[in-house]
Amino acid sequence: MSETVVTRNGLPLNRRAFLAGGAVLVLAAALPMGSRIARAAAGIFEPNAFIRIGEDGRIILIMRDVEMGQGIWTGASMLLAEELDVGLDQVTPDFAPPNEKLYANPLLGQQATGGSTSIRADWTDLRKAAATARAVLVQAAAKRWNVDPAGCSVTRGTVTHGASSRTATYAALVPLAVTLPLPQNPPLKDPKSWTLIGTPQKRLDTPDKVRGKTVYGIDVQVPGMKIATVALCPVLGGKLAQVADGAARKIAGVRDVLLLDNAVAVVGDHFWAAKQGVDALDIQWDLGPNAGLTQAEIVQGHADASSGDGIVARLVGDPQTAIAGAAVKLDAVYQLPFLSHAPMEPINCTVHVRPDGAEVWCGTQVPTRAQAEAVAATGLSPDKVTVHNHMIGGGFGRRLEAEYVGIAASFAKQVPYPLKLVWTREADIRHDRYRPYYYDRIAAGLDADGRIVGWAHKVTGSSVMARWAPAGMRKNGIDPDAVECAEETPYDIASLRVSWVRHEPPGVVTAWWRGVGPAHNIFVVESFIDELAAAAKRDPVAFRRSLLQKNPRALGVLELAAEKSGWGGALPKNVGRGVMVQFAFGSYLSVVCEVEALPGGEIRLRRIVAAMDCGRAINPDSVRAQLEGGLVFGTTAALYGEITFDQGRVQQSNFNSYRMLRMDETPPIEVHLVNSTETPGGLGETGCAAAFPALANAVYAATGQRLRSLPLNLPREATG
Repeated sequence: MSETVVTRNGLPLNRRAFLAGGAVLVLAAALPMGSRIARAAAGIFEPNAFIRIGEDGRIILIMRDVEMGQGIWTGASMLLAEELDVGLDQVTPDFAPPNEKLYANPLLGQQATGGSTSIRADWTDLRKAAATARAVLVQAAAKRWNVDPAGCSVTRGTVTHGASSRTATYAALVPLAVTLPLPQNPPLKDPKSWTLIGTPQKRLDTPDKVRGKTVYGIDVQVPGMKIATVALCPVLGGKLAQVADGAARKIAGVRDVLLLDNAVAVVGDHFWAAKQGVDALDIQWDLGPNAGLTQAEIVQGHADASSGDGIVARLVGDPQTAIAGAAVKLDAVYQLPFLSHAPMEPINCTVHVRPDGAEVWCGTQVPTRAQAEAVAATGLSPDKVTVHNHMIGGGFGRRLEAEYVGIAASFAKQVPYPLKLVWTREADIRHDRYRPYYYDRIAAGLDADGRIVGWAHKVTGSSVMARWAPAGMRKNGIDPDAVECAEETPYDIASLRVSWVRHEPPGVVTAWWRGVGPAHNIFVVESFIDELAAAAKRDPVAFRRSLLQKNPRALGVLELAAEKSGWGGALPKNVGRGVMVQFAFGSYLSVVCEVEALPGGEIRLRRIVAAMDCGRAINPDSVRAQLEGGLVFGTTAALYGEITFDQGRVQQSNFNSYRMLRMDETPPIEVHLVNSTETPGGLGETGCAAAFPALANAVYAATGQRLRSLPLNLPREATG
């Protein structure tokens, strides 16, 4: 096969093939000077790596951010189009190849999409890149006409000299632009002249998805390809002992049975043959040291670990003394379960290993890690492994992991043909890398007037950071993600102590899950704030209001959510409203959830109202969509999400045992945006984090039952 892949816009993604083409303008992440000179000598202007403008007029945005349904390709394209003075319809986003030097997200320190950082990272980078491109192209026009650039304007990629009415398109100016020096720090447009930023825009990726033209990783078709599915050892740390594959090989369409130390793949002409083949295997596993692991042992391990002092993440005042002398003392234990990502597109990867190199096709949030997994599996050098990224049918952090690429490559190197490995839903859920289990102890004291005088919060759980990005650990051993939104809350609390106990449970690999540390800590903090409000005999909104007088943006979203939800209005029996406030991912959010507690312990969602201050909203439609999606994702997990173990095995297997919120169970969701001129904040995970406490507090308001463990399970007698 050729190493060149023609992308969805018709341009070759392979760098060498691309550079062999006509004159092209490329701008954004800085390239070495020698590389710039070489490109200019070849008639190509490439000082950086995000923008391509060809003589055919196409404007390509090379995206370091991966599109997985969050709308980032549209938001980033809006930033570029705004400063470049072109229409959004003139920009086509495409996937960046693995390259940490050119495409590392500056907020993450590597080429990765996650942490609700994409717009925050792109906000300055892409606008500066586009402003530089625009300035060079205008300079090229001015030089052609021998006029002052100040007399030129741009509309939809056409430069016009006002005095002479001469015009030139960007495409026509590329050959001259590549010869000009780059301007230093060209000015960005005045917000008053923006025509795109802040306006609702339709998603660029929607039309192809509606027409069924979008190619996800699972849709990849490569000539000569065979399809495989896999049986993995059901217990982490176990190995393959022996396998009898005679029955599998007799199934029509089965072509091969491939072995690894801890997995077996059956290869077929189509997926159904491969699936039938796996089901027909007679496998004996050596289950290893975790074969007897139970959920009770995991929980007890966390409980025991939490009795230690932990590492102090933040200490203000003397909370121990303050709590001891408080008029009202309150303490609680909160627990959150392991969670699976369960994306709609299950794990898949296509690999073709040849003597001279390898190609990988997949959807990944971490292209360089995907490449590294294939390199490790095949023994090839990185320059011999090409990764073709694709749209992702749901990531939620699962595709921040890339071990599945290594597994697929390890199987693929055993055969001469391209191999697509598709995990079943059962394999996807039972062999996920899970959101950590958390066991939190929290205590506080109130004075006689109901004010918080002391606060102590101890987090116990696994460290994803220590495994995934050890350089991100603090020098004192703290995982900053584990205590995010616990050590810094929106509230004015004079005396507090926040600490962390690292506990790694056996038999499970933990990973980031949509909402990461804040999704856990905000549930604990906002639920306990509600408990304190009840202990102080204060309305939950009024209690929070008193603690937010020094935080006007947080107070603003609280007031807006309370107003729009009709907070304080009469409700029917067994119906309650719960409120929460957060500052996470650079955005302020308050959510009011309204629920009804039904006989038998069922919780029915009636309404959700959200008030968001995310700074400048690049695309207000996208903000609303992200909040709606995040709230549905979070309420699903709060009501049903739980991964448990027995005899070392994950007990859940598919959507019958790992429940999703259904369409008829989803309530009306209202999103109200604060008109802000602040720097943009993150969106993708905010609603998910907010859903847990808003829902739990609503259940308390409806029933008087304080549920401190997720998922939320009401006793049958909770309603009356």
